[in-house]
Amino acid sequence: MAKVIEPSAAEKTLDLREMTDARVSLGRHGAGLPTQAQLSFLLDHARAREAVWTSVDRASLTDRLNRIGLSVIGVDSMAPDRSIYVRRPDLGRLLAPESTERLKQAGTGKGYDVAIVVADGLSSSAVDLNAVPLIEALSPKLTTLNLSAAPIVMANQARVALGDPAGEALGVKLTIVLVGERPGLSAADSLGAYITYGPKSGNPDSGRNCVSNIRDGGLPIREAAEVIAALVKDMMKTRVSGVALKAAVAKLPPSNV
Repeated sequence: MAKVIEPSAAEKTLDLREMTDARVSLGRHGAGLPTQAQLSFLLDHARAREAVWTSVDRASLTDRLNRIGLSVIGVDSMAPDRSIYVRRPDLGRLLAPESTERLKQAGTGKGYDVAIVVADGLSSSAVDLNAVPLIEALSPKLTTLNLSAAPIVMANQARVALGDPAGEALGVKLTIVLVGERPGLSAADSLGAYITYGPKSGNPDSGRNCVSNIRDGGLPIREAAEVIAALVKDMMKTRVSGVALKAAVAKLPPSNV
């Protein structure tokens, strides 16, 4: 007869809800969920929809960035409104012609190293809450690395890949795209940072590095800034980003690592 192993006292009292924000151990009421769990689901679903369909407060973001001494350039993607943006991801990756010219004029003769692009993505909440604090924490670290930064690019109806033509137009070596991530039912305010060396139209996603889930309750702002700055430092040394970065860093002489 097989020996029955009884669960320990710790295992008996294990509460999965203390370990994750995921919807686990919700309980049961008959064939359905308890009222509290059902109401919580409806609230989180409403927050997720609001994050996707509400526009980023660009005027407020611009004012906050100006207050910390940073200038801003506004640009638009080829998606004319939110409805088309959601249904046509390809248009959100393309920079409008007039915006391209605006960036080219801003970058001519400046020799900027880095451009930070703030893209609304699929969560206005993430951008409104986290973009400015992250930029404020990251900017001094870029200065410490002796990197000159272009004006902040505020991109309307933008996907991650819009950072490629934006960086190309500015003539920078590297772009950092801060974008509102697709909201889930645990968090609707998660910001992602996508870093690309050598931005140019047509870059594959494999050529980027991502720092994800930047938010209160996820990756803290200061830690995210440290991680992004470390990636930028490695990219500037190796002139590589994306899946090839780890191998490129491993080949650096010990004094350069």
